[in-house]
Amino acid sequence: MIKLSHINAIARIELANPPVNALNPALLSALNQALKDAEADASVRAICLVGRPGMFSAGLDVPALLALERPALKQAWSDFFAIMEGLSRSAKPSVAAITGHSPAGGAVIALFCDYRVMAEGNFKIGLNEVQVGLAVPPPIVFALKRLLGAHRAERLMVAGTMLESSAALSVGLVDELAAIDAVEARAMAWLEAHLQLPPIALHATRLNARSDLAILFDGDRDAALESMLDGWFGAETQTVMRALVARLKAKA
Repeated sequence: MIKLSHINAIARIELANPPVNALNPALLSALNQALKDAEADASVRAICLVGRPGMFSAGLDVPALLALERPALKQAWSDFFAIMEGLSRSAKPSVAAITGHSPAGGAVIALFCDYRVMAEGNFKIGLNEVQVGLAVPPPIVFALKRLLGAHRAERLMVAGTMLESSAALSVGLVDELAAIDAVEARAMAWLEAHLQLPPIALHATRLNARSDLAILFDGDRDAALESMLDGWFGAETQTVMRALVARLKAKA
């Protein structure tokens, strides 16, 4: 599910769940653990998240998650929230090398990184949760508003808009575009430049600057998860998601 390697002081974490890096429970758990390990490893000073050519991540694996009973689904959501929290609280700079499409959960992972390099061309990114019957959770709402401003973030989230890479750059959803085969190199270059800075000052300043993200996860996690589960098992969400799965099976 995850391929790990170290390049100098950078932990390279590759999502490896073909064909589309769908975020199923196993991948969410593996990514959560990989981020924890990178944070605990003193030899690691930065983190680069990488996808597959053409697809960073297709987001949550809806067919797999629909098959879960409430306790197992709660664990999957807990791992997803832990990924967001880990990136928010980390003292180590992180970059998402967005090597293609990045809807929903893929966009969320990138959103909580420090910097986003996306493949130029006909690739799309965005929070399209509403279109599949899911409400966007408060921490994700805050993170997008923090990045884009309240009005623009609201318009994009409420409509579930997906943006092509050039539009994503123009609104600030991503920070840089590169040819698809150069995305990872540009992401690594951004990290390497930051690793030239005095590390104590860098880390302390990052933690101070990102404290508004970290504080999002200080509340009652269990209550937040239970609220999300209530929404997931609600009639509207179940109807919309099951119709989506049926359309995907028909296409296949």
